[in-house]
Amino acid sequence: MFGHVEPYAGDPILGLVEKFLNDPRAEKVNLGIGIYFDENGRLPVPASVAAAEKARAAEPQPRSYLPMEGLAEYRRAVQELLFAGCAALDEGRIATVQTLGGSGALKLGADFLHQWFPDAEVYVSDPTWDNHKSIFEGAGCTVGTYPYYDAETVGVRFDAMLDFFNGLPERSVLLLHPCCHNPTGVDLSRDQWDTLLAVVKQRGLIPFMDIAYQGFGDGLQEDAYAIHKAAEMGLTVFVSNSFSKNLSLYGERVGGLSVVCPTAAEAELVLSRLKFGVRRIYSSPPAHGAFITAAVMNTPELRQSWENEVAAMRGRIRAMRQKLYDTLSRKLPGRNFDYFIKQRGMFSYTGLNPVQVQRLQDEFAVYLVGSGRMCVAGLNESNIDYVADAVAAVLQ
Repeated sequence: MFGHVEPYAGDPILGLVEKFLNDPRAEKVNLGIGIYFDENGRLPVPASVAAAEKARAAEPQPRSYLPMEGLAEYRRAVQELLFAGCAALDEGRIATVQTLGGSGALKLGADFLHQWFPDAEVYVSDPTWDNHKSIFEGAGCTVGTYPYYDAETVGVRFDAMLDFFNGLPERSVLLLHPCCHNPTGVDLSRDQWDTLLAVVKQRGLIPFMDIAYQGFGDGLQEDAYAIHKAAEMGLTVFVSNSFSKNLSLYGERVGGLSVVCPTAAEAELVLSRLKFGVRRIYSSPPAHGAFITAAVMNTPELRQSWENEVAAMRGRIRAMRQKLYDTLSRKLPGRNFDYFIKQRGMFSYTGLNPVQVQRLQDEFAVYLVGSGRMCVAGLNESNIDYVADAVAAVLQ
């Protein structure tokens, strides 16, 4: 019956993880998968999360279904984290639903856009997270790319990006990274965001901002600058967010989809359709992660503890970037490694080509994605000198 079914080749990043786990070499280092590891190379349990879970486990709780749109206090926390100080929040113009992680938010938004704007094409940055393209294509959307990364300058092709946006039809959808661009780590400046969003408004385009690493760039509120700016400009904007990284709740699938609408009445309309979208896919979201996230976000002492923990994670990532820059600059004095300290977030485009990446894997058991993307959060004081030596060796 199923002989005609085409096989799935597997996700390249998850496949890389499997290969890493099967590697018997003791010195192996995994810098491929996008997970934050602590200084000891372990997945952390933030103290704020541990306290919230302990409090919730103190008394057994009934396990009822959540509403289709998710836990009310969780949804409020999402809105306040993303849109603090925005008039749209006070005016009730934001429709928010709890989703199955950031990926679920992207899927729900993609389905909505394809249904109600069926002729709109979606454009993702070149490059972007591979699943962006897959999710929107899976919803039936036509997906193209816009100029973004400049390999020569290790920066953004900003003028080319603006020219491209200026040539798009009205209501084209732009998948944008507000901070910590995945996979390059190269972000726009605030001035560039101001200029870009002015073009988006003038051309009548639809921005879809995917913020999966809030707090890992310059700060929780600083990383949401583009979202705030778009809302203040009166743009209709979709925002998918995730707490997988900054709360280390990967397996709980805690995310959200928010849509900033022109009026409160339209926000209610959009919310109703998003609820129907949830109903016909998975009916309602999981509860545990939502209760834990809501407790951390809405309890002042836990919230402060969490913000301090995110700052510590951000600081550790920056320290690893700095040490990698210092070590490589000393080992290869003729090369410029400034990009390691200019990039933001967990990821860095190293400039290594596929042959060099394969050498790292074969000769040194250092695992990167084939594009040269490195997860900086996989570095620590115990392995960074080894990794720097390996990178220097394949660059010579």
